[in-house]
Amino acid sequence: MVVHGLPNTVGVTLEMMILHGQAVMRGSRKAMVVVDMPFGSYEGDPSVAYDNAARIMKETGCQAVKVESGPTVPATIDYLVKRGIPVMGHVGLRPQAVLVDGGFKAKGRTDAERERILAEARATADAGAFAVVVEGVAEPLARDITAAIAAPTIGIGASAGCDGQILVTDDMLGLFDWTPKFVRRYADLRGEIAAAAASYAADVRARTFPGEAETYFSKKP
Repeated sequence: MVVHGLPNTVGVTLEMMILHGQAVMRGSRKAMVVVDMPFGSYEGDPSVAYDNAARIMKETGCQAVKVESGPTVPATIDYLVKRGIPVMGHVGLRPQAVLVDGGFKAKGRTDAERERILAEARATADAGAFAVVVEGVAEPLARDITAAIAAPTIGIGASAGCDGQILVTDDMLGLFDWTPKFVRRYADLRGEIAAAAASYAADVRARTFPGEAETYFSKKP
């Protein structure tokens, strides 16, 4: 959504994720790189999910894949882990389910929803996920999930009750006018970029750029 301007993540393809994964791996030296499996690449036949996950790992060199843990996905996580593919789960607000949910909405605010998501988190961890992303849930639920499973929980919009935290870099750096409620902006790069672009345009119009310092000249004989 950030890089390609898509309205949601449903349109992301396997090829796009592999391309992004390859780019990240070129710059990675110590980080553990986990590549998201896109919508439609793992929800059906577990053997197809394995083929897609294996392709991602072979073509990117990443260390693990991530899947959004809907009701049918824990069985696939178990299938993948038993065949040597490390899997990170994802519960709560699931971006790939946005069309079913009718938008990006916080989860776990009712008792029924809380119990469902807690059960999905337990099933995800029991299936062998080495960590679980918890997104967009009420604070008590985030703490309950963290207490209920042995795998580390990584929160995004899920309070400080998780073991770790992530944010979308572009949101954190202030590259957009609007950011979700759970984002804290640590910079205003959008403002700085706009100011830099305006200064550049003004210098070009005034013909002060490029100047002598930015110009090549013929070598003297």
